[in-house]
Amino acid sequence: MLAHGIGDHRKVYRLVAPRLVEAGYRVATMDIRGHGESSMNWTSYDGGEAISRTDVAGDILDVIRDLGGPAVIVGHSISGGAATIAAARSPKLVRGIVELNPFTRVQSFSMGALFTLGRYRSGQLSLIGAAIFRSLRLWMRYLDVAHPIKPADYTVYMAELAAKLREPGRFAEFLKTTKSTPADAEAQLPNIRCPALVVMGTEDPDFVDPEAEGNAIVALMPPGLGSVALAPGTGHYPHAETPDRVVELILKFLAENSSE
Repeated sequence: MLAHGIGDHRKVYRLVAPRLVEAGYRVATMDIRGHGESSMNWTSYDGGEAISRTDVAGDILDVIRDLGGPAVIVGHSISGGAATIAAARSPKLVRGIVELNPFTRVQSFSMGALFTLGRYRSGQLSLIGAAIFRSLRLWMRYLDVAHPIKPADYTVYMAELAAKLREPGRFAEFLKTTKSTPADAEAQLPNIRCPALVVMGTEDPDFVDPEAEGNAIVALMPPGLGSVALAPGTGHYPHAETPDRVVELILKFLAENSSE
């Protein structure tokens, strides 16, 4: 079960999903609420406007149930945090989780890194600006920073994504995901019961030290369940930037932890 991050859609797994199918796995990709071809005008389960990781986790579990589950969840960014919640809430439906550059812990803004770390400064200013000014241009600038390695179809993919986000109401729907925090996911890390792999791109502009972030996430899991792997040179989207590396890691994880 492959779930994407904020401001994206399920096609981000275009370079990963076919290879998992070729390896013999049944694979599903989904648009999280408000994104891609999902409907719009969502509210949170708690009645608020923000779209939380708990909301996304519930949707992922609904899809797994509809498809006959159980499943291994691969979740990127917000969906990495959602994978944690889904695994904690429904252990019978979730056999394992792979979190790609996840926002699973509450983050602290680093003023020091803003001045000393170029990738962090460029990424954070674009990301914050996109949310404050409701700017698609700044969001696309963030995506450019967040992909230090550009896949061959990068220009075409980003043009299609920008067109999707220009649809009436779609960008506002995406911004709902920026109003939630990972606190709900962090609280569930000690409650997972399945194997977990956290994959971090070493040049991710969202984290001062991506490897340290991955280790901190695993440290909050029950002992022995989690591990960290790196995608060297990649930013926030290793599954698009170096799909060979990500597929290799996922297949190894599945072989070691999934009976089907």
